[in-house]
Order: sequence, then structure tokens, then C-alpha cells
Amino acid sequence: MVSDKVLVLSGYVEISSKRLRVMNVLSQDVKMPKNIAEESNILQNHISKILRDMKMHDLVVCINEEARKGRLYRLTPLGVDVKEHLVEKGVIR
Repeated sequence: MVSDKVLVLSGYVEISSKRLRVMNVLSQDVKMPKNIAEESNILQNHISKILRDMKMHDLVVCINEEARKGRLYRLTPLGVDVKEHLVEKGVIR
């Protein structure tokens, strides 16, 4: 059974096509914002806001926070659970 937190966060991601695309890109590997922007066809300045919002919801984490350039982002375990739930629903691949 899926937890309430996963259900709530799935809804949060699902209502935004940009969050869906970012989640889909990050589900493949650790990425820098520039790569996320290129692979999701979202402007890089939008990516920063999306990542910040998703980070506040504990969906993504920056693994080298101290770096000024070349920051790397990945899904958190909770983010992976949300992504898997969205895959089961057929929202993302």
C-alpha cells in the first residue's frame, strides 16, 4: 500500500508538467541543472526554481551543496517512491 505522503507528493508532481519532466530526467542518473534543462526542454533559470521547490518537498537532493558550479542532483529515496508510484499510474515512463 502506498503511503499518504507518497500520494500527496505524487499529486504535487503530477500537476506540473515541468516537475514531471525533471523527475523523469533525474530518475535516469545524477545530473547537473544544465543537463536537466537540456534533457527536459525547460529553460535553465526555471530548472533552478523547480529543483529548489522539489528539494523543499524532499524529492531531490544536491549531493555537492558546497560547489558553486557543477552541482549534482538526484532523487531522494522518497523521490524514487513518488516516481515509482507515478510510473505505476502510467503518468511517466
